[in-house]
Amino acid sequence: MIFSVSVSRWLCPFLASMTLNCLVALVHADERPLPDLPPQARLVLSEDWNTGAIDSEQWYLLRKQWGNGNHGVVPENIYIDQDIVFGQKQNVVICRAHGDLYDGEIVGYGGAKTRVGGVFVSKEFFASGRYEVVMKIGNRTPHVGGPVNPIAPSGAIPAVWTYGYRWVQAPEEIRGRFSRELPLYNPHMGVYGGVANEYWSEIDFPEFGKAGQFKTGLYNTFLQNQHESRTFNVQSAVDGEYHRLTTEWRTHLVPLPEIGDDQVVEAEGVWWIQDKAVPFSKHFGNPLKKLGKNQYAVYAGRVATHWIDGKFVGENTRFVPSMSAQLNLGIWLPDWAGPAEWKTAEVRFANIQVWQYGDEGDLFGILTEDLLDNFDTLGKPLK
Repeated sequence: MIFSVSVSRWLCPFLASMTLNCLVALVHADERPLPDLPPQARLVLSEDWNTGAIDSEQWYLLRKQWGNGNHGVVPENIYIDQDIVFGQKQNVVICRAHGDLYDGEIVGYGGAKTRVGGVFVSKEFFASGRYEVVMKIGNRTPHVGGPVNPIAPSGAIPAVWTYGYRWVQAPEEIRGRFSRELPLYNPHMGVYGGVANEYWSEIDFPEFGKAGQFKTGLYNTFLQNQHESRTFNVQSAVDGEYHRLTTEWRTHLVPLPEIGDDQVVEAEGVWWIQDKAVPFSKHFGNPLKKLGKNQYAVYAGRVATHWIDGKFVGENTRFVPSMSAQLNLGIWLPDWAGPAEWKTAEVRFANIQVWQYGDEGDLFGILTEDLLDNFDTLGKPLK
C-alpha cells in the first residue's frame, strides 16, 4: 500500500500532464493551417468573370433534374451582376433558386415552377489539386419574396462539388462474372438490380442546408458504389458575406503485389481486375497501372482536406475517388433540404481557382462526358 500510494502520488501529476499535452496536441491538430502550394502545382483555372459573360468554352449551364422532391436546375436561373467582394466591386455569378411559393414565368422539369435551381459546370476535368471558391450564401438584407432569414435559404442546398460519371451496361449472359470482352464490367458493382455499373467520382465540399439547417455541411465522397458522408461545422461561412472555400484532393498509387498478369486485362490505357477472388476492397473498381511483368498498382484517392477562410474544417479519407471530374457550383432544392417557404433565394460565386498537382494516382480519360440536359425549355423530358 505504501508503494502504491507513493507511485500514485508521483504518477497522477505525470498522467495529468500527459493528458493536458495530448489535449493541446489535438487542439493544434484541429488548427491545421492551409499549406503552401507544392512546387509542382499548376494554375489551370482562374475565373473572376471580368468579361461580364460566362465563357461557354470554360463552363456550361445545366438544364437537368435529379433526385426527389425538386424540378431540377435551369440556365435561366444563372446570370452575372456586380457585388462587393472583400471590399472591392466586381462581377459575380448569381445562381437563383425558386422556392415553394415561386409563381413567376420560369419553369423546370415537367413544366413546374417551384423548387427549381441553377448550376454551372466546368468544361474541363480535374483531379488532384487545390480548389478555391469564393462564394456567398444568401444576403444580409431581406428582399420581397425571400426567406424569412435572408442569410440561410432554408429548403435549398447551395453547394460546390466535383462530379464525373459513366454508365457501363453489360448483357444479361455475363451477369455476376467478369468478361474480357467488356473489361469495365465489374460484377461487384451491380446497380439497380440490373447488369450494369456506375463509375462515379464525386467530392462535395460542401453541401449546405440539409433539413433546413446551415450550421453544419455535408462533405461527401463517392467512389463507384461506395460512399462516405461526413458532417463538419460550416457556420462561419453562412453570414451573408463572401467566404473562401478551399479543398485539397490528393491521390496516389497503391501497390498490389499479389496481382499477376493473368488476373487483369487492358482497356482504355489502363488495366482492369478480372478475378473475383481479388477482394473488392483492394481496388473498389478502380483500374490498375502496370509497373512491370506481374507488377501492378491501383489508382486510388488518398484524402480530401477542407478549409474555410484558411481555417481547417475536416477531411475525408475513405472512398476518395481518383478519376477526374468536373467542377460543379450552384443551388438546388431536393426534398431532403426541407420546405422552402419563399419565392426566390440565391447564392453568389466570385473568384474560382483550380491548381492541379499531378499526383501519380490521378486517372484521366475514363470519365470524359459532359452532363446532358434531360428536359427542354418547356420542361418536357428528353429521351
